[in-house]
Amino acid sequence: MAEITDPENTIIITLKDGEVVLQLLPDVAPQHTERMKVLTREGQYDNVAFHRVIDGFMAQTGDVENANMEQDYNPRRAGTGASKLPDLPAEFSKLPFDRGVLGAARSQNPNSANSQFFIMFDEGHFLNGQYTVYGRVISGMEHVDKIAKGEPPANPDRMITVRVAADVAA
Repeated sequence: MAEITDPENTIIITLKDGEVVLQLLPDVAPQHTERMKVLTREGQYDNVAFHRVIDGFMAQTGDVENANMEQDYNPRRAGTGASKLPDLPAEFSKLPFDRGVLGAARSQNPNSANSQFFIMFDEGHFLNGQYTVYGRVISGMEHVDKIAKGEPPANPDRMITVRVAADVAA
């Protein structure tokens, strides 16, 4: 596992193949960083499916409304929901969408990000300046690469647990 230098702004996602460690970027996107920590601490991301996974592009998850319970998972609805919190304004930056970058998913409205996010498999510089970058994978990208592909995947992988590193006992 990577060295964690800022536990309050580090997220640990447990996938079927192992742990993925994300370093959040509060100096770049403070509202998106805070939202991820709030939803993580509420347990909202636990058991949420990766509902849109495009090989060579990205893996999207975080639909806490429609993709978090096995019995409620509906592939036609997954990806359409959000948390009960208000949408976030865009926090665009000059950071590029490279492999391992964490981005905020949204609708056509740039100020519609809420709970959904994606992790880039490869660079996607066409997204630069149009979507919010608010973190990056610092460890476990090999586990992200193994997430089941599809839109939606026939048998979607899930985030088993998601934790803020500061809350995990050493």
